[in-house]
Parts: sequence; structure tokens; C-alpha cells
Amino acid sequence: MTTQTVLAAAGSVSGGEAVTFWILAPLALIGAIGMVAARNAVHSALMLVLTMLCLGIFYVLQAGPFIGVVQIIVYTGAIMMLFLFVLMLVGRGASDSLIETLRGQRIAALVLGVGFAGLVGTGMYRALAGSTAVGLTTANAEGNVQGIARLLFTKYVLAFELTSALLITAAVGAMVLAHIERRREDRMDQVATMKARFRPGNYPGPKPGPGVFATSSSVATPARLPDGRLAEQSTPEILPVRELTVEDTTLKGTEK
Repeated sequence: MTTQTVLAAAGSVSGGEAVTFWILAPLALIGAIGMVAARNAVHSALMLVLTMLCLGIFYVLQAGPFIGVVQIIVYTGAIMMLFLFVLMLVGRGASDSLIETLRGQRIAALVLGVGFAGLVGTGMYRALAGSTAVGLTTANAEGNVQGIARLLFTKYVLAFELTSALLITAAVGAMVLAHIERRREDRMDQVATMKARFRPGNYPGPKPGPGVFATSSSVATPARLPDGRLAEQSTPEILPVRELTVEDTTLKGTEK
């Protein structure tokens, strides 16, 4: 792309578009850097959401409302929120990202990332060198959605169908890899489930919540049974049982 083309394209930017760009461009850059630099996976996902929101607004400013709305609704509102919920459910901590399963993977990832960026930049430069920026006026003559649909189902129909097949294959492959086949003898019907539930040594009824009929409201304090004994089953195994003093274990109203 020649210098005259860049200057011509920059000269056609309106005042409001320029102001919006200079406000959102630093935010998009900060979000991109924060996504890479954040140690917490949830914070990294939120930073990526910020960058995607800014990109969606940029698409709208460049006369591409359809792709801008898709960027915000599909990628930011659906896919990234799904990633965020999964990260919050799994509970990835900051210490998990510091563990290297393969020695030297960070350096290799950095080198490959820089090489890929240089390859893409070189390809874009060679493809756009000498081209003239004409804008989207001609393509959006009958509407932005109609123009995208015409290109997808005429000029790029083969690439569009191959991408759809690739996504379907990836989804089916993920389900096959995540599927666990159970043997018929391992499957329990309703009768076997009820027998296992009421087998001697189990607790078929609902367990009392932590702190019920106890002298403390702590979740680590076991509940009390009607006879005054502590119900150890009311406290989850992952929580250490709270050490109680003599005053704590004494029933209220019985002190002398």
C-alpha cells in the first residue's frame, strides 16, 4: 500500500470517527496487552472481551454494521462469556499458569508467534501493495447484509462450506473424545440405586447443614444431633473441622 493511498484514506476520516478511534484504540491495545500479561485466566478473558468490544465498534465505524454486530453478539456476548463461565467453574488459579508441562514451551511459543506475525504481515503487505482504497460504498450499495451474503454464496461459497465442514468435524471430534463408554453391568437402574442408598452404613436422609443446632454459625462447625452429639457428616470433607473449646461444646442453658 503506497503512502498516497494511506494519506487519502486518512484524509477521508470524519471528525467523530477520528475521535472514537483515538479513544477506543488505546483501550483495545491495553486489553490485548492485558490478555497476554494477566496471570489470572479470568482477568485475561475479561481483557479480551474489552478488545473485542472495541473491534466491533471499529467495524461499525467502517461501514460494516453486520460484522460489527456479529463481533459483539456472537464473539463477545456468547463465546467469550462461555469461556469466562468455564474458567470460573473450573477455578483456574494464578499458580496453574506458571507450571510448564513442556520445557521451553514459553520461548518456543514466543518465537513461533513472532514468526507467524511476520509471515502474516508480509503476506498482507504483498497482497495490498499498490492497491487503491475504494471503501465499501460499492459493496454496500444494496445493503451491508446483502453484500456479505452475495460474496459468501458466490465468490467464497467453497471456502464457506469448507469452514462449516471443519467446524462440524471439530464439534463431533470433541464429543467423541469427551464421551466415556460405560459397560452395561456398570449402569445402575432405579432399583439398584435405591438399594445402594438405603444400604447399612449410608445416610439416606438429608444431612443437616453446618452450624445447625450448634453453638457457632461457622461452616466448619458440625451440626448437633437430637441427643447432643456432633454430626460429622454435616461438614464437607474438604473443610477442616473447627476446634471447639469446652464452652463451645457445652449446650446453652446448662452451665452451672
